[in-house]
Amino acid sequence: MKYVAIIIATMFVLPVSGQRKKDEATPPAFTEGVIYALPRTGVRVKVHAVKETFQPGPYAAYAEQLLGIKNVKNKAFVNWIIDEVKIDMFSEPDPEQVYKAMGDGAFLVNLTSDGCLAGINSDNSSSQNLKPETNQVGQITEPGANDYFQYFTDSPLYTAGDSTNNYRPVKMADEQKISKAAQRILECRKLQFEIAAGLVDELHPDGGAYKVSLKELKQIEKTYLSLFIGKYNTEKAVFGFDYIPKPGGKSEAVFRISEEGGIIPATDLSGKPVMIEFEIEKELAQKQAGLIKSDNPAAGESGVFYRIPGKANIRIVNDMNVIATARATIAQFGVIAPVPEELLSGDFTVDFDAATGAIRNISKK
Repeated sequence: MKYVAIIIATMFVLPVSGQRKKDEATPPAFTEGVIYALPRTGVRVKVHAVKETFQPGPYAAYAEQLLGIKNVKNKAFVNWIIDEVKIDMFSEPDPEQVYKAMGDGAFLVNLTSDGCLAGINSDNSSSQNLKPETNQVGQITEPGANDYFQYFTDSPLYTAGDSTNNYRPVKMADEQKISKAAQRILECRKLQFEIAAGLVDELHPDGGAYKVSLKELKQIEKTYLSLFIGKYNTEKAVFGFDYIPKPGGKSEAVFRISEEGGIIPATDLSGKPVMIEFEIEKELAQKQAGLIKSDNPAAGESGVFYRIPGKANIRIVNDMNVIATARATIAQFGVIAPVPEELLSGDFTVDFDAATGAIRNISKK
């Protein structure tokens, strides 16, 4: 009786054990999905600018009277000039295009390191560079000289005294300093003429002294002349701005120019806007939109979508003047389409472009 009970118990246990092994071999059903994003295109604008500074001469009021120079500027100013604009592209996950792959598609998708769709049933290791690129904001690349008249205006000039003051040096009045500076300019011009005309006999016959003398005289003249006409100083700076194009290609300010602040972000309303404009390839977009409809009623149920990017001409406009142009592929100017369900069976490999989200390759395994 004891052995009969054991046999009966074994008969009940064996089917349960076999059923457990069978269940363990069955792939589990996906109740949750894999979240991913489609990429969008950004525009990186790099601006090379020149900062021009003018400092009026301390003797500007006497330029016409003593040297005959008219319309001398007597007010300081700062002027920013855009020297060069470069347009580059970058990509990043689009927060407006985030999806969840479900069912078979959930374990077939390949993602980039920033969560964008890279492939389906693929070994595509395409990965976006997550190392940030630093935009230069106001970095001076070529500083100018700032030697504005300190020596001439702050250092008093003296003349030799005589017997009336026991031969003590006498501080020169401002009018005398100004007259002396004008006299130096005229003397330099006269000497340059005499050297060039061969009226000076003391120069070395090899011509070396001739060149050195002319150079030094020109520099002295320039230094004294700046006391009347002022000095210009220029510095070169580099700026960088990132911009994400809006769907439809809305024109917006990408940065601004301020007389005091120079090249400033678009959010700083103290300057005049420099606009970025897009001319979308509408014919291409229309044909894409007309062909994305699928006859399959199950299209899109897996939650796997891809991008068909658009094309556009880019213009950077400053005060109605176009200062830079480019033609580029921009992901968000295209359309979104579902990946055909037949490609999610595991029999096909699909590779996507990590920058635009477009299909690059389809192959059968």
